[in-house]
Amino acid sequence: MNPVVDAQQKLLPEMAELLKTRYSILNTIQMEGPIGRRTLSELVHLTERDIRRETDVLRSQNLLYTRSGGMAVSSEGAEVLSRLKETMKQWSGLSELEEELGALLGIKRVVIAAQDSDEIPSVKTAIGREAARYLEKQFPSHKRVAVTGGSTVASIAEGLEIEKPDPRLEFVAARGGLGEDVLHQANTIASAFAKKTGGTCRTLYLPDRLSKEAYELMTREPFIQEMTELYNTAEIVIHGIGDAGEMAARRESTPEELERIGNGGAVGEAFGYYFDESGQAVYRIRTVGIQLGQLEKVPVILAAAGGRSKAKAILSYLKHAPKQTVLFTDEGAAKAMIKNSQTNGGKLHDFEISD
Repeated sequence: MNPVVDAQQKLLPEMAELLKTRYSILNTIQMEGPIGRRTLSELVHLTERDIRRETDVLRSQNLLYTRSGGMAVSSEGAEVLSRLKETMKQWSGLSELEEELGALLGIKRVVIAAQDSDEIPSVKTAIGREAARYLEKQFPSHKRVAVTGGSTVASIAEGLEIEKPDPRLEFVAARGGLGEDVLHQANTIASAFAKKTGGTCRTLYLPDRLSKEAYELMTREPFIQEMTELYNTAEIVIHGIGDAGEMAARRESTPEELERIGNGGAVGEAFGYYFDESGQAVYRIRTVGIQLGQLEKVPVILAAAGGRSKAKAILSYLKHAPKQTVLFTDEGAAKAMIKNSQTNGGKLHDFEISD
């Protein structure tokens, strides 16, 4: 922790707690607003009386205002949140949690958004903004970006703030389609990235899962060979990590596949692989798209997933994640991952995966 911040906490510990409370209230209003007192009290775990008292103070400082539907953060309030962000990470222990989890996972970096997206869905937007800021710093030196699907990856595209369009950026859909959820398919998200940045987009209009015969046939197609070469030369990969059961359902898996995935104890999914809690790949679908083995040579990898309920899924994949991976997650998932590792003796096992 910063020595000055540490000294402040020791001298005025009550100030730190009050600041944390007011920051949490204002941050939640920014994410969820407009919002009423009752809903806000449930989200930040304070009584309505406490909420009324603290929001009156914040309102008197012009940090929030009341509009139709409830309270919202003012432009001045948004600026205060931005300025206090790093300080609050230190005071709340998130900075230390990032370092601890990064060391445990053995990856380049972990970035944690406050709170839990299982409890506050808009925390997913905060994860996306964190990843977007990191991604924007990579664009000057890395132009070819492979993108998978999923709502958290979509939130990264939404969080981008590009002042000057860059037509040299190329976004490649790293997966085919997944059922009927068009908004969260890789093709749609790659297009969203391209639109936000002024770049170009390459799509992959194929089912995410193929039969053995169809897979062997498609891999001989010139278009698929061209896409494979794009994956081989990707400079950035952005991907999510899915819950095994949810992903199997979205892919409309057959009863036989569901049985193999379930009986294998799968908890997480990434790049078509289903992993159990120990990190073993218990099932793999045939899919045209970027493969797990292609990641090792990618300079920048962004993994994004959050929510306490996804902790085991995230851990199951990250046992295989390349060392250059940066994980963007939330406080709920991070604490659950630490707890899970402590239960298992603080060890993560390594397994070889063949493509």
